[in-house]
Amino acid sequence: MAAQPVSRMLRRVLRSSVRSCSSGALVTQPHPGEPSQPAVEPLLSQVPSGRRRFLREHAAPFSAFLTDSFGRRHSYLRISLTEKCNLRCQYCMPEEGVPLTPKADLLTTEEILTLARLFVKEGVDKIRLTGGEPLIRPDVVDIVAQLHQLEGLRTIGVTTNGINLARLLPQLQEAGLSTINISLDTLVPAKFEFIVRRKGFRKVMEGIHKAIELGYSPVKVNCVVMRGLNEDELLDFVALTEGLPLDVRFIEYMPFDGNKWNFKKMVSYKEMLDTLRQQWPELEKLPEEESSTAKAFKIPGFRGRVSFITSMSEHFCGTCNRLRITADGNLKVCLFGNSEVSLRDHLRAGASEEELLRIIGAAVGRKKRQHAELFLMCQDSPPAVPSISFRDSLHVQGLRHRVSFSSQTVTLWKGGWPPQVPRLAQRWLASGLPQRHYSSHLDSDANPKCLSPEPRAPATPSGPLPTSDQLTHVDREGQAAMVDVGGKPDTERVAMASAVVLLGPVAYKLVQENQLKKGDALVVAQLAGIQAAKLTSQLIPLCHHVALSHVQVQLELDSTRHAVVVRASCRARGPTGVEMEALTSAAVAALALYDMCKAVSRDIVLAEIKLVSKTGGQRGDFHRT
Repeated sequence: MAAQPVSRMLRRVLRSSVRSCSSGALVTQPHPGEPSQPAVEPLLSQVPSGRRRFLREHAAPFSAFLTDSFGRRHSYLRISLTEKCNLRCQYCMPEEGVPLTPKADLLTTEEILTLARLFVKEGVDKIRLTGGEPLIRPDVVDIVAQLHQLEGLRTIGVTTNGINLARLLPQLQEAGLSTINISLDTLVPAKFEFIVRRKGFRKVMEGIHKAIELGYSPVKVNCVVMRGLNEDELLDFVALTEGLPLDVRFIEYMPFDGNKWNFKKMVSYKEMLDTLRQQWPELEKLPEEESSTAKAFKIPGFRGRVSFITSMSEHFCGTCNRLRITADGNLKVCLFGNSEVSLRDHLRAGASEEELLRIIGAAVGRKKRQHAELFLMCQDSPPAVPSISFRDSLHVQGLRHRVSFSSQTVTLWKGGWPPQVPRLAQRWLASGLPQRHYSSHLDSDANPKCLSPEPRAPATPSGPLPTSDQLTHVDREGQAAMVDVGGKPDTERVAMASAVVLLGPVAYKLVQENQLKKGDALVVAQLAGIQAAKLTSQLIPLCHHVALSHVQVQLELDSTRHAVVVRASCRARGPTGVEMEALTSAAVAALALYDMCKAVSRDIVLAEIKLVSKTGGQRGDFHRT
């Protein structure tokens, strides 16, 4: 960027008179003895007084065109390379996709580079390539290489879903790519397919591995946190930063067209932070960088860090320095604003650089203080978290399973482990590939090919099970009543339940080969079982709410009976047991499997829903023989 000439032009405009020509272009009237200058500054008399005052008080070597009326200097440009994406994330777009702009209306490579040069010349020093999915654009490597040649551009980044990253990253790094943001919302492969409606978990893992291998540090991992879907994985994501140079960035769930946004799905920054601090009280806040959207934290001794993008609960509009160019060439000064200006149309109409700058400057000058419409909507919505105690919460504070990495996760590290990789991360990065069996949790003795490859020996009772001579949920008048557990001590509670779904040969084969038209029945049933366990107290009237520390749902194919065996286990520490959570989980998983297969056969039988074992509590342990 030619800093001094811009500074001189700014000072000249501030002391010169102005006039307009018949074309509407703005020109300056030179002082005696000064040569005429091209009309590259906006007409100050037409600029809002607040912006005009700021420009006078802060005359500096930064473009007036990229400085808004609140004094925000926009040095960061995000360029969308395509509208297309090879995933269908539930929070981003509808399953059927979105209507695409005709190719002729999209920016060409030369138009992208022309606009990039113009913005860099005026002070932009960071460009991030986005989409859609930018890495599906065939000439993305060439675009990065040409951007790298721009004098004054210090950072070239990309935000990607990671599907094509491992294949392209060596070329991108050689071309000049500086930073990488990878979107990943779950560490459970089955849940990954549910969220993005596509396969690809293995490729994303390989992309993260490749970025670390090539020396990117930190590798930023973006995780959109959604209540009831992935808020139970916060601790697992953070644990990865112990031995890996990751910046895990938790993003508050935001509304976009087509994602059926619901305020109740949003998990706030403070709620997430409270969850992390209960596990790691030593979590310390890092100094915030200027114009950063992230609130960064670090656990002492960990290689990586964790950040929060608080777009909804604590907006960062006051320090926003970002502008966006869409794939069809529209300039957006605010992600949440509806106002757009077509730079493509002016570019193709032959607009000069000065005319383009005047258009850009006018758009930046109209930028609002904050995306007010969004926050009015949030204020009118009910609170996401009711004012209740931690123990009574259904939210992520109570979901503390420490190892939820599925046995079908791909082997990432071909060679030795990088230094200080924690055991948790090793299990995530080095477990085997799946067959048609699913588990929501990896135990140390789990077989990667199935849940229970060999029949287990019959369990025996650990001792006599004390019985009660009356129903504990009935009061003296015979009315239903919830048991008071306030005086009971907190103990470790574990329960396992099972169910069998007899499918018949036709439905069984379709499930086994994953050929059902409705989708992957095992994945859906597994997720249904996990969700049911967490919602048991809302389904069974007299059940206490339990803050579960772990939920595991396993499904095993039984070819001899053309059946699926469901096993669900739950764990918690508290004054009451978790057998109802386990039973509800197994039953609902079986019901979900029936729902997935009912179009093929109605002759499906749900059988053998039973408690297998329970431990903890005053009445002793139970193991079914």
